[in-house]
Amino acid sequence: MKILGIGSRIKHPEHGAGVVTNVTAKHYWVTFIESGLETIDVDSEFEVIEALEDEVDSVSFYEVEKTLKNLLQKWSDVSQIVPIADKWKGGKLIMEPGTATQNKEVSIDTFFHKIIMVRDRLRVMEQKINASNLDAAEKVDLQQYITRIYGSLTTFNVLFKSTNDYFVGEKTK
Repeated sequence: MKILGIGSRIKHPEHGAGVVTNVTAKHYWVTFIESGLETIDVDSEFEVIEALEDEVDSVSFYEVEKTLKNLLQKWSDVSQIVPIADKWKGGKLIMEPGTATQNKEVSIDTFFHKIIMVRDRLRVMEQKINASNLDAAEKVDLQQYITRIYGSLTTFNVLFKSTNDYFVGEKTK
C-alpha cells in the first residue's frame, strides 16, 4: 500500500469528498467539504480521486516552536526579548530632584525592561482595538492616540540596540 501525499483528493463513504492535509504513517488528516477536518486511518475504505505522491510535508520542531512563539507574541502580552544597546548595559539612571531631597537611582536594565513592557502592552491594545467591534472611525481615532503615545516615547529609542525596535510616532508632513 502506497501512502498518499498532501493534496491528494479522496472520496470517503461516510464523509464524502476531501483533500489530504497532513499525513503520518498511520493516519491521514483530511479536510472534507461537508464535515470539515477528520482523521482517518491510512488503511480505511475510501476512493482515491487524485493521488499525489512524495508531497508529505514534514515540519521541524524548530518551525513549530517559531510559529507558536510568533502567535503568542502577537495575541498575548508575552514580551519578546529586545536587547538593550551595549553602552547602557550595567548602567544606572539617576533622577536628581530640583529640591534638596535624595536622588533616585534605578538600573537602566530595569528601566529599559519597563519601557519594553509599556510598548508590548500598547501593541496588544492596538491588536484588541483592531479586532474589536468598534466602527472604523472609532478604531482610527484610538489608533491615532496610540501613535501619539509611541511618538512621546521616541526619547527612549537611544536605549535600543536595534533601530527595528524603536518607537515610531506620527510623521510630520
